[in-house]
Amino acid sequence: MNDPGQDLDLRLVRYFTVVAAHQHFGRAAADLHVAQPALSRQIQRLEKYLDTRLLDRTPQGALLTPAGRTFLPRARALLQAARQAELAVREQARTERIAIGYVEDLVITAVVRELRHRHPEAEITTRHLSCRDVGALADKRVDVLIARAPLPLAADDVSTTPLYEEPRMLVVPSGHPLADRASVTAEELAGEEAAPCAFETAVWTSYRILGAGVPPIESYEDKLELVASGRAIAVLPVGDRRSSLRPGLVTVPVEGAPPSQVVLASRKGDPNPMIRNLRLAAEAVLTAPAA
Repeated sequence: MNDPGQDLDLRLVRYFTVVAAHQHFGRAAADLHVAQPALSRQIQRLEKYLDTRLLDRTPQGALLTPAGRTFLPRARALLQAARQAELAVREQARTERIAIGYVEDLVITAVVRELRHRHPEAEITTRHLSCRDVGALADKRVDVLIARAPLPLAADDVSTTPLYEEPRMLVVPSGHPLADRASVTAEELAGEEAAPCAFETAVWTSYRILGAGVPPIESYEDKLELVASGRAIAVLPVGDRRSSLRPGLVTVPVEGAPPSQVVLASRKGDPNPMIRNLRLAAEAVLTAPAA
């Protein structure tokens, strides 16, 4: 009599289906890579659990009993259901994974916290990207990118969702002629030479170098050093607070400049469902910072 507190062992069920398929313990044992006596004992365990004989042992092989013929299709269905359950869980684990890239001055703590709240079992990682990491989305180092538009990526390759917009501000050293202004206009700043980061808008996130002999600058900190020393001015989104960490710099609102747009970008056609989940979380919590 089987123990009612003991569950049916799927390993024994699988052994039974293999013996039934071969109708021979020796061939089934070879297929399963187990010793024939051990296989016979496992089938006996299954029969004891079910309290019925499933196979008749004969000199020619193993024949299904009426109970065995009844059990066989159900045994196969049980194994198939277990396999499908395993695959579904593995697929779910695979799809609940996302790597989020974000650039330069953007802070995405709120959206990551919201995504983790909505999907506590998901594997969520973040990666801060510099100007030189423009290929991170295309080469799949990240699944999505939260950045400022326009992006240095082919429009045919990415799907883009606008999240919010920010006005612009002028950054100059204290003592600069524009430092005490309540605001400046876009027209006053038109024609500035730009040395933008690849993730930044080529026209309005810019640095004007004042004077000759300055080599190309990639580091944001080195650009701010030029501004602080009076050798450059910068036009940045108001959400970029990094300049406020440097003493001696002043920000002035810019009127009439096109806003900086923060977007969420992903590879076009990417089936990862966590991308949509991130988009919903971002739309729920990300807003433009106050000027």
